[in-house]
Amino acid sequence: MSDANLADDLGGKFQGRLISPDDPDYDEARKIWNGMIDKRPGLIAQCAGTADVVAAVNFARERDLAVAVRGGGHNVSGNAICDDGIAIDLRPMKNVSVDSARRFASAEGGVTWGEYDQATQRHGLASPGGAISSTGIAGLTLGGGFGWLSRSYGLACDNVLSAEVVTAAGEVLTANADENADLFWGIRGGGGNFGVVTRLDFQLQPIGELYSGLTLYPRSDGPAFMRMWATLTAAAPDELSSMAAFLSTPDGVPVVGAFWVYKGTAEEGERVLAPLRAFGSPVHDDIGLKPYTEVQQAFDPGFPAGNRNYWKSCYLSTIDDTCVDTLVDHANRAPSPLCVVGIEHMIGGAVSRVAEDENAFGSRDAEYNLLILGTNDDPGLDDAIRDWARSFWTAAQPFSTGGVYVNYMDNDESGRIGDAYRASHYARLVDLKKKYDPDNLFRLNQNIAPTG
Repeated sequence: MSDANLADDLGGKFQGRLISPDDPDYDEARKIWNGMIDKRPGLIAQCAGTADVVAAVNFARERDLAVAVRGGGHNVSGNAICDDGIAIDLRPMKNVSVDSARRFASAEGGVTWGEYDQATQRHGLASPGGAISSTGIAGLTLGGGFGWLSRSYGLACDNVLSAEVVTAAGEVLTANADENADLFWGIRGGGGNFGVVTRLDFQLQPIGELYSGLTLYPRSDGPAFMRMWATLTAAAPDELSSMAAFLSTPDGVPVVGAFWVYKGTAEEGERVLAPLRAFGSPVHDDIGLKPYTEVQQAFDPGFPAGNRNYWKSCYLSTIDDTCVDTLVDHANRAPSPLCVVGIEHMIGGAVSRVAEDENAFGSRDAEYNLLILGTNDDPGLDDAIRDWARSFWTAAQPFSTGGVYVNYMDNDESGRIGDAYRASHYARLVDLKKKYDPDNLFRLNQNIAPTG
């Protein structure tokens, strides 16, 4: 069937916009955040609402088309777009409603964290979300979702109260603790394997200004800084989250440092950060009280849409002296000044106190996550970026828990899906896949196949 016929056949059942390869907006519509991904779907279905999602899912199933689902389009592996087939694009679905009295927000599947935060902060409220504001709420939450508030309030998925899901059969189901509880368990950590999530209802928390900012030091301070950071974070209260990083300044100078977020007063934050204040001479320090939305957007300039990205990641079981030496050595080999090595301390705390079987997320005992961000704006560096990231990841394995955060997995890691889950969780997820998507219609994701 030609691309033109795809649009013609679906058009009578669809209220949103259908974009075919001959449409002048096609190339812009198929772009996603990771510029390394260049795929050409047969049809892009920009959905006006849940009924359009149902129509697109039924259409794809009946014609055995590949299906990509796009919320924010931020996933590094490029699963938000496909070659041939149909891309179900939720971006027009932007409604957010806030019930400030009950501390409850409802948001459609095309909403980004920046949009969600703007809506909830009008009421002085927030939910744990991602660290880049253009990330979609749905994709991040389905994979777990940790951010600056997670050590205080849990993962994004821990704060979901209910969801609307369009299954592979085209059914619209409500999933919560009382309705379709098995599906509710699975979508909170199990990714996009069980359907298209068209609405998420979140618990909200009162959040005002945060004591936050970036401190940077000369790269030569790397070993000493990382040892100080590891000691500080090992004793940190739940209110403190941070990300240590090896990066370069905008003019290409290698530095080391951390972004800090403390949920509390400036005076309390300074007491907690006393070891930092006693360390070295920073070349940059902008820690101070900042609006929550500013904190949530702090990383945006460093990770623009269109840059080429290849990532590797693992949870770390220890950050001892040998681990620090390994991190420093491989960070200093980065082939591009745009590459970043982040060691995230956004987990632990409240995340670790949620019961293991509360939902599908599988690594609640982890405290740190290593994120190797192979980033560049030159296609000629792609091979060097991949080689560096893979070599770095291999060298880090003696310090790894063996687990991986499913949202950080790149498109060549299908063999590691089981590493993202406890064995008992994975078996349960396979059973859910057999129930809700036995033919694996939703396979363009960190896929849990119905065959296991």
